[in-house]
Amino acid sequence: MEKRQIVIKNGEVYHYLEQGHGDTTIILIHGNFSSSLYYTPLLSRLPKDVKALTPDLRGFGDSSYYRRIKSLSDFAEDIYFFMQAKGIKKAHLIGWSLGGSVALEFAASHPEATDKVVLINASTHHGYPIFKKNKNGKPLVGQAYLSADEMGEDLVQVKPILEAQKKQDFDYISTLFDKTIYTAGKPSKIDNDLWIKESLKQRNLVDADWALANQNMSSSHNFYNAGTNQITKVKADVLHTWGRQDITVPEYMVLDNYNALKSQSTYIIYENCGHAPLVDVPDQLANDIIKFLKI
Repeated sequence: MEKRQIVIKNGEVYHYLEQGHGDTTIILIHGNFSSSLYYTPLLSRLPKDVKALTPDLRGFGDSSYYRRIKSLSDFAEDIYFFMQAKGIKKAHLIGWSLGGSVALEFAASHPEATDKVVLINASTHHGYPIFKKNKNGKPLVGQAYLSADEMGEDLVQVKPILEAQKKQDFDYISTLFDKTIYTAGKPSKIDNDLWIKESLKQRNLVDADWALANQNMSSSHNFYNAGTNQITKVKADVLHTWGRQDITVPEYMVLDNYNALKSQSTYIIYENCGHAPLVDVPDQLANDIIKFLKI
């Protein structure tokens, strides 16, 4: 499947995958360190009478990065502009990891354009914490970085990955994913080679990490920001999924989202699954999504 491209309202050039035809539209939003191509296992299992589009977010994959993002809401607005450029008035949103956080921002800001939301191992709407480290590399909980550039010097969670991307160090990123993402199953060598090459295209790692840490749609402070309480503006029905062996997004983060939206939420746990249900349980994930979206 080849990527297409389109210029959105703010001048960014978005590259994306598109398949299917029909009145129902699904927008699939990828996670950090990834791109649209990571969704190919799910795309192949979706009905072909549904239009499915998965863009490379700004600064990921082949999309442009003319302007630095300052928050996850910047990505959400890009998705809105992308939908406008494609003539889409309303869509189901599927977000994996960081993409789930972007989907929540979108659903809160544009409820009129949101059908249902699927959050695949998504981090909490309180933000994904990145704190300063002591001399032993342990987090100093509560000690927030003062800027994205300062966070970029974090020797545990940020700088090693940033350097690997700059050096196009395939082996480092592949090993990192084996340890943190693929803790249950593993992708095929062909898929892994393709996807890691996509991860190495990322040009916004520091800004994406900063945006994740600063996100706070809750009503309480998260050490980076006072809460905006935007989570209360999400009106769509939401499916939350999580893999029991996920060490990247712990269950409390998923439960934070579930409990904040409990009256409109469904929660599914996959037992033999890590942070990548798209790899570990693609058939079960696809079936659950199809059932939830009623497509």
